[in-house]
Amino acid sequence: GYQVLETREPGGTPLAEAIRRLLLSYSKTKSNNEIITPECETALILAARSQHVAHVIRPALAKGMIVLCDRFFDSTLAYQGYGRHRDITFLKHSHQFATEGLTPHLTFLLDLPTQEGLTRRQKARHQNRLDQESLDFHQRVRRGFLALAKQHPQRIQKLDARQSPDILNTLIASIMSPLIQALPSTCLAQTNHQPNRPIKRVQTNKGAHQHGISRSRRASTTN
Repeated sequence: GYQVLETREPGGTPLAEAIRRLLLSYSKTKSNNEIITPECETALILAARSQHVAHVIRPALAKGMIVLCDRFFDSTLAYQGYGRHRDITFLKHSHQFATEGLTPHLTFLLDLPTQEGLTRRQKARHQNRLDQESLDFHQRVRRGFLALAKQHPQRIQKLDARQSPDILNTLIASIMSPLIQALPSTCLAQTNHQPNRPIKRVQTNKGAHQHGISRSRRASTTN
């Protein structure tokens, strides 16, 4: 099989996971009316990503591993850029600073109508701080993801998440297959080669959502 690392953002390292808990769980109380400002939220996400890339993603890529990351820079543009109205150019420069321009080779956008995505999240066991944002906020976020997919049609593959997990799994596997077959032998684990091995089943309980794959350090870095 292939050497694959599955990770997520925000998170991926002990420090980044601590930032994740703060970002998603923090709320003001009767004795504390402090809120997380959009600028603070953005800075925390970029700090977590810097740790994640330096301590997890780049070392894995240097070993020739395939990296599957649940959310990455596109989510920052969609949530903080389109959702929070932060400057897109500033966010791009900040990402360049935090990661030295690391970019996924391939990204899957699992798209749902906004209300349907929120309904799915309401059925989840735990609701986080972003789940509780307004419908208008989530509509802006979805528009952001869709705009990014139009801007980067080769890298971002948009899929209708109203389809069943089995169908989505098949679609993603078919899109990934040529990329995986072109991987160098260094990406193979010390086991028998299984080129037709199915990928892990896709979860579709969220709204607009991204899932990225990086296949090498060079391919994942902008010029």
